[in-house]
Amino acid sequence: MRVRLALAALAFPGSPAESVAAACAAIDEAAGAGAALVVLPECFVPGYRALGAPVPEVDAGWLAGAHAAVAEACGRAGVAAVVGTERFVAGGRRITALVVDADGTPLGWQDKVQLDPSEDRLYAPGTERAVFDVGGARVGVVICHEGWRYPEATRSLVRAGARLVVHPQFHPGDDDGPRGGFADPAGPFHEAAARCRAAENEIWFATVNCAMPGRAMTSALVAPDGTVVAEQPRGVAGLLVSDLDPAAATGRYAERLREGAVTCA
Repeated sequence: MRVRLALAALAFPGSPAESVAAACAAIDEAAGAGAALVVLPECFVPGYRALGAPVPEVDAGWLAGAHAAVAEACGRAGVAAVVGTERFVAGGRRITALVVDADGTPLGWQDKVQLDPSEDRLYAPGTERAVFDVGGARVGVVICHEGWRYPEATRSLVRAGARLVVHPQFHPGDDDGPRGGFADPAGPFHEAAARCRAAENEIWFATVNCAMPGRAMTSALVAPDGTVVAEQPRGVAGLLVSDLDPAAATGRYAERLREGAVTCA
């Protein structure tokens, strides 16, 4: 059975309130497109703050209300969602993704375990990874930096059963000139890394960024053989909708990994 996936390449929100409204609108749009699952960028609610964007402080109460509004939107639309956001755990703020089922039930969280060094001053790392049965697929979540720089993060989810790994990210790098398609050698390595995460594990890998003019990184769905199935035009906001077959993802390369002991000669 094929699954219709929507990647919400949204404009960076102008305020926390705007982020919630835009997230709910994307959920509604995904429903109109027949999607079973929609994925939003890293920290979209209330906005990614680690690189100096003027995102106002929000407290746990505000976040609880925002998360409830998003879950209610999923239930009304009948669409599951993975929403990049923040949460507070034991007094520490974490980058996270809220996973919501199509009936509006929150299924859980995937915190960012491997922070970028620039995030250390603002966020606490998560400690666990999870796999979710949502939107018609077994889904794992890796968030931005840990998907680019730590292939072990994706592989651990595949070894736990994930066949679609979604990758909410925020990549603000400036474009450095004319570019070809996704993973053009003239661009940053990040897009090539997305193709590697798919092919080295034989899974579907879906990465979604905010749409900002002049930015180098975009959103795309990559097939289990590393082929780019669909990509969003750079800097253009919109919903990237694609169909995928979960059965085409075997995860066999991850499952065949033999982890021997390392010794020093």
